[in-house]
Amino acid sequence: MSFYLPAFIKPDFTKKMFQDAPQVDTEKVVKDGVAPEQFHSTSMYPEFFKFGDEWILAEDSRMDCTVVRRDNGRLDVVEPRLLKVGDEVILGRSEDCDDGIYLDDDPFAASDDDNDDKFSFRQGRSRETAYSRDYDRLYELLKYEKDNGRIVWVMGPAVAFDKDSRSAMQKLIENGYVHGLLAGNALATHDLEAGFFRTALGQDIYSQKSMPNGHYNHLDVLNKVRRAGSIAEFLRETGIQDGIMYGCTKHDVPYVLAGSIRDDGPLPEVTANVYESQNKMRDILRNATTVICVATQLHTIASGNMTPCFRVVNGVARPVFIYCVDISEFVVNKLKDRGSLSATSIVTNVQDFLVNVCKGVVS
Repeated sequence: MSFYLPAFIKPDFTKKMFQDAPQVDTEKVVKDGVAPEQFHSTSMYPEFFKFGDEWILAEDSRMDCTVVRRDNGRLDVVEPRLLKVGDEVILGRSEDCDDGIYLDDDPFAASDDDNDDKFSFRQGRSRETAYSRDYDRLYELLKYEKDNGRIVWVMGPAVAFDKDSRSAMQKLIENGYVHGLLAGNALATHDLEAGFFRTALGQDIYSQKSMPNGHYNHLDVLNKVRRAGSIAEFLRETGIQDGIMYGCTKHDVPYVLAGSIRDDGPLPEVTANVYESQNKMRDILRNATTVICVATQLHTIASGNMTPCFRVVNGVARPVFIYCVDISEFVVNKLKDRGSLSATSIVTNVQDFLVNVCKGVVS
């Protein structure tokens, strides 16, 4: 199966609906962090705004943000909490040209699915779905994105609970299939615990057998890392040369560890402030062209809402591919419920998923 990048189909702005549309209205912010009434809220889709006779694309779009027109004419997508006095915010709640705003919910070439039947079985994504084709597509996508895009992984701690999945993730990092990592304190903590004690939450990462007093292991690792001052220094002092955090550190893969009310420790690199975490996650996702979310419901939803269905690269819009992988059907469907309609869902054990992906792309 060969990979091709679907082409962006730009709207035909010579059509009457676009020609007759009014220019968008704007209003300036009068209080930091407060949008004007009737502000326009963005989506994951490409959105165009009419100024004069020109329709301008807001290139760096994402869910639930405002659009600010800068003095040079650029349209910046800005979280409402980051608005500043004097920012010129676009107004309008209609997206069909009536307010000078057009949302394109079908911006790319049609898929290769030639089944036009109105009714057919098993069109949902569930534990009964056969994912062989999805895996094959993902392998080809990752091989393409390795050199032509930016792959960001969003991961829960379950990845580090198993020897094989942890090793598979390290190999993906080493072979250039990871350009950024978003996780929490737990993923990094248990990955380092696996490197130091060969356990995760006190269980042997191969046999899954609970070790004597093993429930102390992750706490001892947290303490050691905090004493060392950083993950990198802990790795250097202990000589650990395996695992996810080792791979990211060795290969300069940027990562964000977002703090949680549930955290032990936490590790020195964990960002405690939720809004600072959000900013850092957005920075990692800003250039992402493929996002793979595995076994972490809340981080998955957050990342999905920060990621549009398109990205402008070298002046050309291209699709962003989002994968949601979890053993729970509820989790993979939840991302679609929250508006990330372009996500591909795979219901499977995340350890098996990573091992399969590694075998599929690493020779």
